[in-house]
Amino acid sequence: MIDPLDARVVLLDGATAATLAQVLPLLLLTLMVELRRVEVHRRGRIRLTRTLLGLFFVAFGIVETVLVLSIDGTLIPFEWTDLVLALVIFGLLALLFLLSLLDAPSAKKRSRDDARAERPHP
Repeated sequence: MIDPLDARVVLLDGATAATLAQVLPLLLLTLMVELRRVEVHRRGRIRLTRTLLGLFFVAFGIVETVLVLSIDGTLIPFEWTDLVLALVIFGLLALLFLLSLLDAPSAKKRSRDDARAERPHP
């Protein structure tokens, strides 16, 4: 009889999963810089665009979580520390998504804040 607790699920070997887990966030960061530069999150149907970006982040977060869980060579069973780290990474991706939707301060507000910071405080 097959023991269900003995099941092993291998998606990628550990070295490939580790490499992808390191490279994909850098590609995501590059993508987000470019999306902010061209202001994709403010074009067309804003709600639809932001929803699609959110779905992309969720899918990316799931893929990244699976890659982090697979670093030791197997997806199941996994180490609890791998799960905690994967969830931390997922949370950081969620924070990155929320920050990517914020509008940058205007040049006028930035110069006013800079001038305020340069004044000596009594």
